[in-house]
Amino acid sequence: MTWHHAISYFFGGAFLTNAVPHLVNGLSGRPFQSPFAKPHGVGLSSSTVNVAWGFFNLAVAYVLICRVGAFDLQSTTDVAIAGLGALVIGLITARMFGRLHGGNTLEESSDKISSDKASSEAS
Repeated sequence: MTWHHAISYFFGGAFLTNAVPHLVNGLSGRPFQSPFAKPHGVGLSSSTVNVAWGFFNLAVAYVLICRVGAFDLQSTTDVAIAGLGALVIGLITARMFGRLHGGNTLEESSDKISSDKASSEAS
């Protein structure tokens, strides 16, 4: 494997991981943050925009993993490099979206759950 194949697999894993929350939220009919929202990355985009963005990420991941080099699912090195890309983007987005949704600390999560529960009981 050459260095540019390794970089391609790393970013392919990152794009594959980034596709998941956009597709899940979009297919569930829920708005979610996307690069097209105002403010960028903080505001919510429609479920339709998220499905489109998720499929774009999936297509980029396919090209980077399957069409560059000779990615082999039985090669520990190939899978580890793609997995590392998935882990890195997963940790970055968990911290970024955790700030918005209260998922970075237990107290923030408990406060958000309590306020959501109080809102639903009030209605």
